[in-house]
Amino acid sequence: MRKTLRSPAVPLVTIDPFTSVWSDADHLYDEETKHWTYEVENHEGVHGMLGLVSIDGKVRRFLGSLGKDEQNQPDILPQVNVNVKPLSTLYTFEGEGIRLEVDFMTPLLLDDLDILSRPASYVTFHVESVDGKDHDVSIYFDITGEWCVNDLAQEVTWFRSSLKNGMANLSMGTVDQPVLKRPGDLTRIDWGYVHLVVPEMEKSQTVIHNKEGRKDWIATQSLPMKDNEQKPVSVAKGEPVLATMISFDPVTTEKQPNFLVVAYDDIYSIEYFHDKLVGYWRRNGMTMDEMLIRAVEEYESLQKRCAVFSEQVLKNAEKAGGNRYTDIVSLAYRQSIAAHKLVEDKEGNILFLSKECNSNGCIGTVDVSYPSIPLYLLYNPELVKGMMRPIFRYASTDDWPFDFAPHDVGQYPLANGQVYGENKLENQMPIEECGNMLIMAATVCTAEGSPAFAEEHWGLLTQWANYLQKNGLDPGHQLCTDDFAGHLARNANLSIKAIMGIASYQRLCKMLGKEYDQTIPEKMAQEWMEMADNGDHYKLAFDQDGSWSLKYNLVWDELLSFRLFPQEVREKEVAFYLTKQNRYGTPLDNRKPYTKTDWLIWAAALADKKEDVKTLIDPIWDMLNETTSRVPFTDWYDTIEGHHHGFRNRTVIGGVFMLLLKHLDWKE
Repeated sequence: MRKTLRSPAVPLVTIDPFTSVWSDADHLYDEETKHWTYEVENHEGVHGMLGLVSIDGKVRRFLGSLGKDEQNQPDILPQVNVNVKPLSTLYTFEGEGIRLEVDFMTPLLLDDLDILSRPASYVTFHVESVDGKDHDVSIYFDITGEWCVNDLAQEVTWFRSSLKNGMANLSMGTVDQPVLKRPGDLTRIDWGYVHLVVPEMEKSQTVIHNKEGRKDWIATQSLPMKDNEQKPVSVAKGEPVLATMISFDPVTTEKQPNFLVVAYDDIYSIEYFHDKLVGYWRRNGMTMDEMLIRAVEEYESLQKRCAVFSEQVLKNAEKAGGNRYTDIVSLAYRQSIAAHKLVEDKEGNILFLSKECNSNGCIGTVDVSYPSIPLYLLYNPELVKGMMRPIFRYASTDDWPFDFAPHDVGQYPLANGQVYGENKLENQMPIEECGNMLIMAATVCTAEGSPAFAEEHWGLLTQWANYLQKNGLDPGHQLCTDDFAGHLARNANLSIKAIMGIASYQRLCKMLGKEYDQTIPEKMAQEWMEMADNGDHYKLAFDQDGSWSLKYNLVWDELLSFRLFPQEVREKEVAFYLTKQNRYGTPLDNRKPYTKTDWLIWAAALADKKEDVKTLIDPIWDMLNETTSRVPFTDWYDTIEGHHHGFRNRTVIGGVFMLLLKHLDWKE
């Protein structure tokens, strides 16, 4: 029998880097729900939701908690299952003669950018009798003011309106509204408005009150007749909540559904070279009310589309990597996408801007985009172009003084120019970012079957290819994306990236009918094998005998059909990785016992035998299932102890789709 994955943290409402709410417990009622940033100064990280159900007058709790008020906590409705799929998370509870299913769905459909960019998520309730008797059932649900502040001392105000057909629209936001004024890493949005939309008003009531009002519902199973007085109040003192009660018809053995929409209007999403940009869904003037109405009206069709898409992803994942791999991609999908924001620049170009979460908060980081691209090459290569356009724009200005590619374009949500390393030369990643940009350009043009995108940026691509040709084979002492253990000279895996970058440039030359010397990467590959050879494997650094590392950049030699390296290089490396496994996987290199999830799966994609693939990736599943680090899917963890090393909720986890990219026909 297949064992169910115990996710370290479960995605609930995952829209973008600011609206990202998770459960970090085994049961949905064990802890309060949290923002991915977790506890920081003046904010415990709670983005609260509370779910209660009254069954024939008995109140049971299924979602969240009443915080530290242990004496007034209702008994729980026992959770019997949780199932995480790419686009939804389904919890099942049973007790008192009923079964309750609670489904959190965010329709992040990569082939429909209007839907993808909507800042709206759904919570669906299904109730049915399991004891053959009819039951009187109602549900209480609320979301807290913590969703719209960075500091709990900030004051919020709230509003109520009626949308089409009487839909109730409750919202709240800060009084000050500092739009786009809070760049950083572990920050939460404190501008715009969180919304709770209740479609079925005939069976529902709504109210804006405070956390104390929850106790009244527990006692009476009814809501106050009117909202709290419209008076600004700090979240720490007033604890405002947007609440609804949904009453069901007598619950029988026939399943009854009902749903809510949780949404966030950020007003402006990104500052892009000093232009304030709205979310992509808003680019043609759609209002928040219009978007919310569409979200309600299209609920059923989106539910069906999400179900079909999720099943398609899981079917392909099982073929590519087995049952455990399906759990890995399911947990990764929403996290990777929701660590981005989709906007359009003033010229109408799509921008898909990542936040470098839990690192330094940079926006549009190249070596964050590069590992994530397998997911986007599979389902919408236009989004890879959306990652690259900001880098091309910045590198073409006088503000960027170097002849290699930048690392980033700012700190989220401000994309006004690189902030990483104070722009000092010694803090840059020249080989890393040049190689990344060239490989990404080749993959997106291959996926689309057209070199048009590369041709638009040919001057910079040529400049970066020349840089790699001059400096890439035997890199000097410099930072690369994997140097958690310190800077390194003569990095063999970084050298492979340079070779792949030059081969990528030549692929683009061929597509554009331009001249190129194909012997250059061939000679570089031959020299690499001579310098890196260490008997049964290849070195971490050319001058370090006995060293080793994951040569994940080699994956493009096969995927892009360069074939610069003999197959025996991949075979030798994979065989060696298998000998270096710890309980939770193969380390990144010989220096430390930690690994990177994305790179470990890229390394597994070098294997031709399915049993080798499974042997390399199954320990990742074990880490997720057993780790004590209850955080969103980490991409940096200890392979002996299984705890994370500080990274969570990062878009790079889209890299776990590399096995699917290898398995499916992604090329045009």
